[in-house]
Amino acid sequence: MSYVIVEKCLGERYAVCATVCPVECIHPIQHQGQEFMIIDPEVCISCGLCLPECPVGAIIASEEEDPAYAKINKELTPQCKDAPPAPERPKNDPPKRPGNKLVN
Repeated sequence: MSYVIVEKCLGERYAVCATVCPVECIHPIQHQGQEFMIIDPEVCISCGLCLPECPVGAIIASEEEDPAYAKINKELTPQCKDAPPAPERPKNDPPKRPGNKLVN
């Protein structure tokens, strides 16, 4: 069972999650015309290191929690596997999306 990045990441992309991932399964991509990150479900080992790193709580621990975004992560994976890493955004940088709040 893979972790999943959900809609809260759309337009935010802090990218700290990718830095801590020991299997490099988190990749940057454009989705709906905005910055986004996805988790490759074939590579994710559900280690949990990324979960506390997302300052807006955009990572969930189970595909069952948001099947729609689990599908989006899986479908976008082939397009971004070879993408260069996204630059990290400071965790204390205020969210850009209305309604998103820093959780850490």
